[in-house]
Amino acid sequence: MRRIIGAGAGLIASLVAALGLYHYSAEFTIGRSNRQPAVTTPPSESARPASSDASKLSFLDHPHRIPELRFADGEGHALSLSDFRGRPIVLNIWATWCVPCRKEMSSLDRLQSAFDKSQLLVLPLSIDRQGAPIVKKFYQQLHLDALGIYVDPSGEAASELGMVGVPTTLLIDRDGREVGRKIGPAEWDSRAMIALIRQHFGLQPNASKGNP
Repeated sequence: MRRIIGAGAGLIASLVAALGLYHYSAEFTIGRSNRQPAVTTPPSESARPASSDASKLSFLDHPHRIPELRFADGEGHALSLSDFRGRPIVLNIWATWCVPCRKEMSSLDRLQSAFDKSQLLVLPLSIDRQGAPIVKKFYQQLHLDALGIYVDPSGEAASELGMVGVPTTLLIDRDGREVGRKIGPAEWDSRAMIALIRQHFGLQPNASKGNP
């Protein structure tokens, strides 16, 4: 009798495990069917100290050219990355449906506030399919005043950059070359991060902007 009960319990456990595996696989497939980059950052990433965020910013040994990305601003005007040539750019690929992206947007807004846009441009490029309207609503909710609105509903920018998830942030030099990349969110306005960006791009402190 005990053997029969034990075998029955084992069978039930196997069925529960199988159902759980199917549920996980279904979620994974559904996520991929939308053809959206995965959110690859582990939950603990947002809890890491700012100094850790700076250390996770990877710099290339040799800067390299990136594709000529094309997108639009909040008013629908066509733009390309070359339109901003001549100044360093912090290019952040994000979406409103990405929870880690939403959490880091305020820090990106504060990062832009710490620099004049002629000195350093923070360019958050949304890949939301709904385009500018949903991004504008999100900006209003979070009171993002320093950042411009840039959208690529096609998602081609993420594909051309070989991204595996969002958010992903590229550091681009004055000649339009990628010099560094950060996968996952960060506290972009931390002292360590601002100091690292300023040092790498040779930027001078801007007292009027209240830089640390």
